[in-house]
This record gives sequence, C-alpha cells and structure tokens, in this order.
Amino acid sequence: MKTVLLSGDSIRRGYDAATKKSLEGIAEVYYPEENSRFAAYTLRNIHEYKNLVPSGKVDVLHWNAGLWDCLRLFGEDPHTPLDVYAYYIDRVCKRIQKTFPESKVIFATSTSVQSEKMHPDFKRYNEEIEAYNARAVEIVKAYGHEINDLYAASLTLPEEAHSDAVHYYTALGTEVFTKQVLSYLARALELPEVPAYKEVIYGTKPVGI
Repeated sequence: MKTVLLSGDSIRRGYDAATKKSLEGIAEVYYPEENSRFAAYTLRNIHEYKNLVPSGKVDVLHWNAGLWDCLRLFGEDPHTPLDVYAYYIDRVCKRIQKTFPESKVIFATSTSVQSEKMHPDFKRYNEEIEAYNARAVEIVKAYGHEINDLYAASLTLPEEAHSDAVHYYTALGTEVFTKQVLSYLARALELPEVPAYKEVIYGTKPVGI
C-alpha cells in the first residue's frame, strides 16, 4: 500500500486524522503527534518524521510551515524575519531532497487568521501571511513541489468555520481543508478518484498557536 506523510503546524492537526480515516484501505497516512511549528523546527525534525513510516518509503509528502514564523509577540518583529524564513524554507527543501528523493512533494500555504480577534501581544496579520506564503511558494516551486493553496481556501470560509482566531477545528473547516488535501493526495497517488471524506474533528487544545 502506498504511504503518505503529513508534516505541519496546528492547522495540519485540523485535517490529519480526517485524511487518515478517509484514506483507510487506500493508503497509509502518517504524521507526528507533535506540532511541527516553524520552518527552523521543521528543518530539525522532518528527516526524523520519516521514521514514523515503518517501511521508510514515503510516496507523498505534504508539508507546511509559516504561521509560527510570522507570529508577532509583544508587538515585536515576526518570530522569523521573512528573509530568514526564506533561508530555512530553502534548507527544508534541500533536506527533503536528501531524505525523500523518490517522494512526490506538496507544500500547503499558511491559512488566514482573524487578526482583529487576537490579543495585541500575540498577533498575526494576513498581509504578512500572504508575503510569507509568496516567498515560500517561489522557493518550493523551484524544487518541484506542488502547491496546495489552503490560504485561498481559508478565505472562502464563513465566520462559523473558525474555532478561534487562528484555527478551523469545526465541521465545516475540517471538511473543506481535508477535501482539498485529499484532492491533491489523490492526484499524487494516481488514484482513479478522490476518496470520500470521513469526518474526524480535532478536539485537543492546540499547542503554541
């Protein structure tokens, strides 16, 4: 059976279990229990995530990093300055080449937030998320990664799809993101059709963001 590895921040936690359930009997889906956090953290750990796959063979890697990077704490600069973020995204791409040389790779853009609902000491801004996404997309495309634009998908969602100012741990949010992830995975796995969506809503308090 083919294998899928999901890496990403707490937005990924909103669709990983539903993706796994939807692909039962079709492909094995693996992901770390931890939140993959910011780009530098992903660089440190993504090669170790391969160990989650018993065979060591990953047919498709779906990953993201960005929301932690553009986080502004206490009115300061983003956690990871944009140029430094770009540096780490490039290094992650090189690490992926080395660790997953035969895998198809999909990069998911960071999703939008409700800045006006966030505490002043803990802020993200959609215009900065867009800038980080644009820089990441430019880099990962050069390495042949396909782009899953979850940011664009998030902009279509109504107020009730949000579980808080950052996350989408609701029936609607989970369904929209999971279905879009499934559509990209189905193509990468060369499935005859996109698997039917099976709901699993993430109910644990998110770590860090």
